[in-house]
Amino acid sequence: MSRRHKAEKREINPDPKFGDLVVTKFMNAIMLHGKKSVAETIVYGAFDVVQGKAKSDPLQTFHQALENVAPHVEVRSRRVGGATYQVPVDVRPERRQALAIRWLIAAARKRNETTMVDRLSGELMDAANNRGSAVKKREDTHKMADANRAFSHYRW
Repeated sequence: MSRRHKAEKREINPDPKFGDLVVTKFMNAIMLHGKKSVAETIVYGAFDVVQGKAKSDPLQTFHQALENVAPHVEVRSRRVGGATYQVPVDVRPERRQALAIRWLIAAARKRNETTMVDRLSGELMDAANNRGSAVKKREDTHKMADANRAFSHYRW
């Protein structure tokens, strides 16, 4: 990490179908090897499946899923006098969103449906209903932060 100056944030364009920046970030995270059109097909296909099954606005379901997965606190390692403590810290909003996106995609990839569209739509619906692997990951993170609350005075 450079100490000279902060890395400037790149501007991203909203996605063509919904005009939403978060959907674009999600698409970019799903994308492998620069294949944006494949990622677009996966995301929009998953949104269509969500709309068919849940009979609700897929964009609203997506944002609800992200909100349910995003962690409020996490633990960071902090060395104090030869010992390493897991210190609970609040999560910045940009990092909350990034973690939620990352965890949703990782949980979707681990599912055992046949296509990525089915996996992603299933995980989005599960996360919107507060269940599934991604939500469990958030719960585990919160539990770990709660268990290490005694070390919160080492916060920097």
